[in-house]
Amino acid sequence: MSQNAAQRQTSPEHHGVADLFSSSGRLKAVPRKPVRRAQLLGYLSEALFTPDREYSESEVNEALRTVHDDSAALRRYLVIAGLLTRTRDGGSYRRATEAAEAR
Repeated sequence: MSQNAAQRQTSPEHHGVADLFSSSGRLKAVPRKPVRRAQLLGYLSEALFTPDREYSESEVNEALRTVHDDSAALRRYLVIAGLLTRTRDGGSYRRATEAAEAR
């Protein structure tokens, strides 16, 4: 897959969430509807986090703050949705594997 194709697949347009973002790239609000929130979370997990890499909580918060000030809520939603997993020691996070995302 070319880099442009990969970028298109991780774009807000590809995930159907472009309308949730302002022209500056910031999230206007976290959607209340579960389906819209799931679309947003899928986009964020793919756009902000690389598979097979561990992130500290501060790194996760920093990445999420680039799109919304309430990084704790977004982090919690990502974990609940199974898109980010906490490591066994609880000190870091990983993007869920494709197999886990498909469940």
